Amino acid sequence: MAVLVNNLQEKTAVDDNTAAFLADAAGKVLSAAGYGGDAEVGLVFVDDDYIHKLNHQYRGVDSPTDVLSFAMMEGIPMAGGEEETILGDVVISLQAVGRQAKEYGHSFLREAAYLTIHGVLHLLGYDHIDEDKRKIMRLKEEEIIAALDFRGAK
Repeated sequence: MAVLVNNLQEKTAVDDNTAAFLADAAGKVLSAAGYGGDAEVGLVFVDDDYIHKLNHQYRGVDSPTDVLSFAMMEGIPMAGGEEETILGDVVISLQAVGRQAKEYGHSFLREAAYLTIHGVLHLLGYDHIDEDKRKIMRLKEEEIIAALDFRGAK
């Protein structure tokens, strides 16, 4: 499985270890969902201004957010895409990660991992539109977070 990381911002430093850890977190979600080597997800790191524009353009919400998921598996399957399953992109505002990590009292890496997991679950069809779906999604998020080893991560 491929998790492609693209850093489109310069306000928050992202080292290779952090990018690899978050790619691994995304991979754990895909593995837990039964996807093998043919699955592909993009992780895109942006700043608040960038995600604000996306949030306004695609959701009609005129404010920044922490994470957006753009699923490729919705609608009619594309012809010729049998070799790889391109699930979509998860766009994360690293400025929001920093704020929320402080607000919730945990590390930047833990918050970034949580948002990565949350975004990938959206790509897989999970949602939190109502209380029952929110509980299911939250349980899955916590299960994956618990499977990560933050001790060796920077």
